[in-house]
Parts: sequence; C-alpha cells; structure tokens
Amino acid sequence: MYKILTLNKISDKGLRRFGEAYEVGSETENPDAIVVRSFKMHDMAFGDNLKAIARAGAGVNNIPLDRCTEQGIVVFNTPGANANAVKEIVLASLLLASRDIIGGVNWVQTLDKSENISPVVEKNKSNFAGTEIQGKTLGVIGLGAIGAMVSNSAIDLGMKVVGYDPYLSVDGALYLSNQVKKVNSLDEVYAAADYITIHVPLLDSTADMINSESLAKCKEGVKILNFSRDGLVNTDDILEAIEKRKVSCYVTDFPEAKLLGTEGVIPIPHLGASTAESEENCAVMAVDEIKAYLENGNIINSVNFPNASMPRKPETTRIVIASKNVPGVIENITSKLAKNSLNIVDMLNKSRGDTAYNIIDITGDVDDTLAQRIESLENVIFARIL
Repeated sequence: MYKILTLNKISDKGLRRFGEAYEVGSETENPDAIVVRSFKMHDMAFGDNLKAIARAGAGVNNIPLDRCTEQGIVVFNTPGANANAVKEIVLASLLLASRDIIGGVNWVQTLDKSENISPVVEKNKSNFAGTEIQGKTLGVIGLGAIGAMVSNSAIDLGMKVVGYDPYLSVDGALYLSNQVKKVNSLDEVYAAADYITIHVPLLDSTADMINSESLAKCKEGVKILNFSRDGLVNTDDILEAIEKRKVSCYVTDFPEAKLLGTEGVIPIPHLGASTAESEENCAVMAVDEIKAYLENGNIINSVNFPNASMPRKPETTRIVIASKNVPGVIENITSKLAKNSLNIVDMLNKSRGDTAYNIIDITGDVDDTLAQRIESLENVIFARIL
C-alpha cells in the first residue's frame, strides 16, 4: 500500500482517485508521496521513502527543488489546471481597473438608508465614471496556458492584444488567436499597451521585471495587472509611478502592507485560482501524476526530472532508474541486467540537465536485491522495481 501525505486541504474529488491501494491523510508518516498546495516546504525534512511531491497548482516556489533533485524526489505541478479561473479574474480586473466599480459600490454603502437615495446616486455617479476596454491594447507578458487564454478572451471582448513570450511552444502558438500580435521584445509591449498583464514564473531573470526603468517605457496612465507572482513587480517603483500618474491603476493578487490605502491600487487577497472548479482540477491532475509515477514509473509534468512515459509491456517487470546524465551509465546498467540473465524488452531514456531517467521493461527472474545492486553502480541516484 502506498502512503500519501497531504499538507493542505486538497479536493476530495482528487483524493478519491487514489483508491483503496493508498493510505491518504494529513498525518501520514513516512509517505511515498506528498500532495501540497501552498505549504512552505523549504525547512521540511524528507524521509528516505519519499519518492514524489505533487503541487496542486502551477508555481513551485514553496518546494526546495534542488534538494528534491539531489534526493531523487520527482516534483510535479499541474500546468493549465487553474488557467480558466485565473483568466476569469484577470478579465474581471481589466474592468475593475477601467471602471471605478469598487469606489462606486463603497460610496453607495455609505448613503443614508432612511432617505430616497436615487437623486443622490444620479447626481454623484459621474464621480465614478471610467473608460471602456473595447479598442484598447492589452499587453500580455507570457503566453503560456493562462496568458494565451487571457489573450484570446481579450480579443473576443474587442481589445487589441500584443503578446511577448520568447519560449512560446509550437502547440502554444497554435492555440493562440491569429489576431494576437506577437512581438520580439518587452519594449514593444511597454510602448503599445494601455494595460499590461503578467503571466511568467518568478525567476532570477524575472524578479522586479516591472520597475522604474520598464515603467518609464510605458504609456502615460498605463494599468498594470499582476496575477502571476509577487516579486515580479517592484513595489516601491510601482507606488512612485502611481504617485506621478504614470500608472493609473495597479491590480495585484499579492497584497502587501505598503500597498494598502493607496488610491489607484486594487489589492486582491490571492483569489486567482480560488474556485471550486480550479481546486478540483488541480487535485485531480496532481493525483493522476502521482499514481502514474508510483505505479508505472511514468513522469508527466515534472519540474525537476525529465518527462518520460512508456506503455507497459505485458508479462514484463518494470524497473525505473534515475542517474547523473553522464556517459557510461546506460552501459553499466544494461551490463548489470545481462549478467543477471535479464532481457530488455523495451527501454526509454530521457534527460533533463544533469539528470537522466530510464524506464526499462525486462523479462527473467527478478529478485528483491536487483534495485539495490543497480543503485550501487556509479552515478545512479535510485532504482525502483515496479
């Protein structure tokens, strides 16, 4: 029986997919795998039995990836599972940034309930007038699952869209509306956009990417939306730009104390993926990834190991092996199997950076010590018999 530890509240719709062959709970000891959402794992000790961590969401900043890779722990995420939820809140925020809906609602709530408020409303509604998004230009930084959905929906709403993504895949480009103008530099986005929405991961190369220098290249009165990660927008610089009216509105899903009470800032309490549907989708995908790995050794949507998936051959034993991506390892493994009179029926080898991963279906008599003997080979990280 496999043991699964949950570190946050995970949707039952996902957890039920584990079935009777799994022990699942928030107090599970010595787990084979962990399902997590936002729990910060950097200070967490990992047992020798831990084989996988699945993040029910896209970002993995809360997981120590380098340490996991060193210990042979495969880390998964669930790209695209929450994309529609984030897309919808981005579209809502385009309207919140354009029409002073929040200000108007808050003002109405202050009116005297004992009076006829209609004349007062009609007299003062112009104080909350805004602009329409139709015909305006949206700059989208990052055209992955969320960025592409936002782009396509903005086109449907009558906006012009300028998109930038130097890592745009062929499949991603095919999904993107042909009305999205793809540009080759961020400067082209800054110069053209009335609104800018960010959909990139937080990396050393993207930290503080929206700063005084990039904002200086933007249109006067640009509106900035951040539903990706805190740390992508320099808080001090955005506040200065708001004070100088360079930025007319900043909508962020990552509020911090400095932003509170500032006119022109709409702080949202990290609601981007907080829908029942999104949480279910993420949980289902995370559970399926763990099951595919623990039961068949297939790796789908890993962020630190190579993705590798192979149909299982009938009447074979499967062995999965992770190693350093250096010459000679495959030769040593196949020699070890041959010396034990084991025949390779099918084999898959994939690599990612310094790490290689092998799925091997074999026939012959496999004893319980085979994995241990393969692990003793130079540069092998782990071996599992399934």
